[in-house]
Amino acid sequence: MPPSFIHRITKYDPADRDEHGHYTGAEEAVSDHGPVEAAYLAAIAAFAEESGIDRLEIREPAVSGFVHFGVEPSDGRHGLGGLFPPDLAGYHDGAGVPLPVALELVRVMLREQGAWCRLEVGDVFTVHVGWDQYVYVGSDRLCADAVARTRELGLIPEPMATSPYAAEPDVMEAADERFWARVRAALASRKAVLLEEGYVRNAARFHRLTPENLDAVRTGLGPRALLTVWPDLNPDVGAVLATLPEEGSAEFVWETQDGTIRHAIVDDTEYQELATRVAGARAACALPMYLDERHPLLCAALPDSDGVLRARW
Repeated sequence: MPPSFIHRITKYDPADRDEHGHYTGAEEAVSDHGPVEAAYLAAIAAFAEESGIDRLEIREPAVSGFVHFGVEPSDGRHGLGGLFPPDLAGYHDGAGVPLPVALELVRVMLREQGAWCRLEVGDVFTVHVGWDQYVYVGSDRLCADAVARTRELGLIPEPMATSPYAAEPDVMEAADERFWARVRAALASRKAVLLEEGYVRNAARFHRLTPENLDAVRTGLGPRALLTVWPDLNPDVGAVLATLPEEGSAEFVWETQDGTIRHAIVDDTEYQELATRVAGARAACALPMYLDERHPLLCAALPDSDGVLRARW
């Protein structure tokens, strides 16, 4: 259940909204990287303090996909440089972060640098950042002092029934022992399969699973990862290149001579460059980009160590 008291915090004067609630004033829908941005962070901190919150949980973390929709250009690290290491260790679903780090994540989202997540403390406290500098803060307390402080900061707190960014997860299968038994059965008949490890949204690692390395790969998987099992790579790389769609994009996965699995999203303007890049590859496959075209062998999300599936993919 969401927190009982939810406020939409914005820099937009309600007097400048039309009959549909759309803002029609002159305020820019981008971060100013200055006093207004600082006011947002101070307001969220005030709500957290009044709610007794000093640590939040990262939920549904994401990074920019192959298309970056942010108003500002990506810095190549999705805005997470200085907060997390290059491999994004610590930036995963369920990771706990202190309030100062949570506020820095809000800053990244306000600037639309590429990373996005929900920040939550169960059903007690939530922070959701939407498009155009809309922030939704939920608390199990009324937070009258934080509301007053937000107004002092020059922002407008408006009570809301719900946050439009509340999670609406799909029902997922758990990657439990039954799932791994099915993986072993697939390996028994196929000798090898390709495992896609989605460790955050729009980011994945690929592993070529065999009966010999299955346990080692399984041990190294990221918390709450989305696991998708595909047929093994095809050693006829030229044939795979020939299957790429004439128009649109595909994800091309290949194994280098040293056994490293690499992947890239390419469109029809990049096929010639791709062919040069994968020359000498041991094997490859092309995965479709659209959900209705993706038909993996298996798909499940990792449960926590207590066996409970909490990931909301």
